[in-house]
Amino acid sequence: MTLAQLTQGAPWVLEKLHLRDHHLFLWTTRGQGRLLLHGQRRGFGAHNAVFVPAGKLLAFELGLQVQGLATLIPDDGHVPLPSQPQHLRLQDSKSQAELTATLDALRRELEEQRPFMAEALTAQARLMSVALRRSIDAAGPAPKERAADRIVRRFCDCLAKDFAKGHPMAWYAEQLDITPTHLTRACRQSAGITAAEMLSQVVQHRAHSLLRAGNWPIKKIATSLGFGSAAYFTRFCQKHFGASPSQIRKAMHSP
Repeated sequence: MTLAQLTQGAPWVLEKLHLRDHHLFLWTTRGQGRLLLHGQRRGFGAHNAVFVPAGKLLAFELGLQVQGLATLIPDDGHVPLPSQPQHLRLQDSKSQAELTATLDALRRELEEQRPFMAEALTAQARLMSVALRRSIDAAGPAPKERAADRIVRRFCDCLAKDFAKGHPMAWYAEQLDITPTHLTRACRQSAGITAAEMLSQVVQHRAHSLLRAGNWPIKKIATSLGFGSAAYFTRFCQKHFGASPSQIRKAMHSP
C-alpha cells in the first residue's frame, strides 16, 4: 500500500515511536525527512529502503513531499528476513528497479485477487527479501557503533518488552546498569529526544491505536498500559492529545 493508505489521514500512525507485531518494509520514492530506527535518528530521501522487524521501534516522519510504499509482512517465518532493522540508500538503478518491480507485482496480486494469491504473495515477498539482503550485502559492514548507540539500542529492546508495565525511568536505567542521567544523555545523543520522551511516545501510540480500534473499554486500555487508574489515563490523554479518551474515541468514529 502507499504510505497515505497506511496512515489513513493520521500521520501519527508512523510519526510517533511505536512497534508492530508484523514486519514492515518502507520504500520511499519521493521527498526527504528523518526517521528514528531502533534508537538512532537518521535522515532519509528518495530511493531509501527501511526494514523494521516485528517488535522493533520506529518513528517515520511524513513531510508534505514524502511518498512511497509500505509492505506489511506477517511474522510467521514464511519469509526469511533480517533480524535487525535496516536502512539502505539504494544509489544504483538496477537495485531500485529490482525492488520496484517486486513491489509492483505484490500490488497487482492484491488488486487482481486471482487463485493461489497467498502463495504468489509469499513468493513475491521472498523475492523482495532477496533484493533487500543483496543490498545489505553490497553495502558492506555497518559503521562502528558508538557507546551511546549501544545503550539506546538496549533501551529500545527494554521498551519494546516492558513499556506497558508502568515502570519509572529509574527502572529502565537499572536494567541497563547505568544512571537515569546517563540514559537520558545517551538518548539525546543517539535518538535526539530523551528516554522519557521515547517511553511517552510509545505509550501514546498504543493508547491512540487502542482508542481508534474501539474494541476495548477505556478502563481496560488504561490497565493494559500500566496506568494505576482510568483517571490517570485521562490526564495523560488530555496532556498529550488535548482531549479525554472518550472524546478521542468519539471523534475517531464520528462520520
